[in-house]
Amino acid sequence: MKSYLQRMGRSLMLPVAVLPVAAIFMGIGYWIDPSGWGSGNVVSAFLIKAGSSIIDNMALLFAVGLGLGMSKDKDGSAALSGLVAFLVVTTLLAPDSVAMFLGEKVTAVDPAFTKIKTQAIGIICGLIAATCYNRFSNVKLPTALSFFSGKRLAPIMTAFFSMIAAGILFFVWPAVYNALVAFGKVIVDMGPVGAGIYGFLNRILIVTGLHHALNSVFWFDVAGINDIGNFWASKGVKGVTGMYQAGFFPVMMFGLPAGAFAMYKNARPEHKKTTASLMLAAGFASFFTGVTEPLEFAFMFAAFPLYVIHSVLTGLSLFIAAFFHWTAGFAFSAGLVDYLLSLRIPIANYPLMLLVQGVVFAFIYYFVFDFAIKKFNLMTPGREIGSDETDEDLDDADSSFDDKFAALASKLLVGLGGSENLATIDNCTTRLRLTVNDTQKVDVDKIKKTGVPGVRVLDDTNVQIIVGTEVQFVADELTKRHTGQAVSTSKTTTSASPVTLQSVSISDEKELAFSAVATGEIEPLSAVNDGVFSEKMMGDGFAIIPSDDTVTSPIDGQVTTIFPTKHAFGLLSDNGVEVLVHIGLDTVELAGAPFDVKVIEGSQVKAGQTLALVDFAAVKSAGKKTDIIVVITNSDTISHFDFSKTSGQVASGDALGSITKK
Repeated sequence: MKSYLQRMGRSLMLPVAVLPVAAIFMGIGYWIDPSGWGSGNVVSAFLIKAGSSIIDNMALLFAVGLGLGMSKDKDGSAALSGLVAFLVVTTLLAPDSVAMFLGEKVTAVDPAFTKIKTQAIGIICGLIAATCYNRFSNVKLPTALSFFSGKRLAPIMTAFFSMIAAGILFFVWPAVYNALVAFGKVIVDMGPVGAGIYGFLNRILIVTGLHHALNSVFWFDVAGINDIGNFWASKGVKGVTGMYQAGFFPVMMFGLPAGAFAMYKNARPEHKKTTASLMLAAGFASFFTGVTEPLEFAFMFAAFPLYVIHSVLTGLSLFIAAFFHWTAGFAFSAGLVDYLLSLRIPIANYPLMLLVQGVVFAFIYYFVFDFAIKKFNLMTPGREIGSDETDEDLDDADSSFDDKFAALASKLLVGLGGSENLATIDNCTTRLRLTVNDTQKVDVDKIKKTGVPGVRVLDDTNVQIIVGTEVQFVADELTKRHTGQAVSTSKTTTSASPVTLQSVSISDEKELAFSAVATGEIEPLSAVNDGVFSEKMMGDGFAIIPSDDTVTSPIDGQVTTIFPTKHAFGLLSDNGVEVLVHIGLDTVELAGAPFDVKVIEGSQVKAGQTLALVDFAAVKSAGKKTDIIVVITNSDTISHFDFSKTSGQVASGDALGSITKK
């Protein structure tokens, strides 16, 4: 679920990216003509209409963006399916349609259906579209219907399932909407506490779009409050009218921009530039216009606990402003433009104190966000978990622009276990975010050898590859190869499953002695029946065909990684030599059954110390090779290999030779 929500968050970044510009257009237009909203100024009207064309259709953008972003190969048919889903659902649930279904006048239709074009509906439609595309885009129909096969079938099936969704929402949506309106009426009489509760719910419900139901209670004349209308008409009680608006100013003008700065500060160094551009634009939109969606949707799904914290702080801000009777109001949203305009309204009460509160909340937001992100390792924008290695030039750096990315994509596809192992392709600003069928078929070291800065296997099905700001071009080429639109130039896929090694303190010692990892017959890597090892794609080393069941450490060092299926160990010597001990070929498929591991990750081991006892008879009966492969995975740091024993029988712990580092 966490991975799915984070993927939703990434998918929403495409439509969210356009919102800050739209918000700024509207803010400038409103600043030019605050009283007429463009009716008295052509430039103002032009800017407001341009911005509102995007802001008012946010739900539609979400449907299209999620349909595209959550699809397996980012095809345009998925985006079209998102549009189809949104049109079907919103048309069927529009007030005039509902009136026709029920045989009554439009004015008698439940008011909930006037608020059907919300972010929640857009998100639901986008997910329906992506699901239908992923399920039906490869379906082949009988010859007579073949025109409608494949990607053409996806929008058709989306329309069908959207009709079902509309039928469900026909009953569910009014109940939920009206329940929130009723709840809003209950908390009206709770004073500042009620304002705080409203502030919390206003933010937490944004993901569903149902915050409009609560807004109608407090801001308009649903329950007799009409907080916005009364404030701008300067009616009501000074220090009370505006209490459901004032507390938003410290959050939108100060708190959220400070939170954006905290997210930027916690981004990894290689992502700071891209994170800065997003946070700066979204933070400015929040401060200047009060439009917070570009910033909130940037972390709402990817780091939902942080969004809950933001909602709590918003509630606290409204409570404080209401408790001290500091009031200001807005006609559009709680940004700088509305704040300055509200200073002219006589009923505004100590509005300058909201600036003081805002400064305090800026510090609160920054330090709370900073603490939460670090403490709980929240995946806010720019928070990459991967290698800290420096970027390397690609082998094809001197080739043409397209060829460079095509070559890299081909190599990555091999490292990912081939097209058959790759399920979905996604990317953010610097990373490929991939879903695979089995991460045990992902060759981490081979991916690293392509020159990418880092790679991270997150769980059984999710892999991230750090590429850099050119990631989109690599993703496009990878998608072409995955879907058969291009022919891979790579020679072979691999069955090896190497291990990602962790770093420890490194000594200056140049030499490192190696011992036999088992009793048996030593052989060169070229004799191993696996191209990854025999061609030394992962590095130099040796192999032993064991004659007993004990596997020992070839070096003095630390156990940095034990593969989940127990068939491979990552070791790191004190002088920084990375060693992989891989037991058998394709033994990853045995799910750890024949392996009895005798060490734990982090253990310090000596050469000849037992790593595992292996039932090699069971390995053989499963049809697997028993070769124990020892590979120096950072062989590029080695200047000299001096192994006196390269063939014949050896005993476990026998000295084989040594290497010398550069």
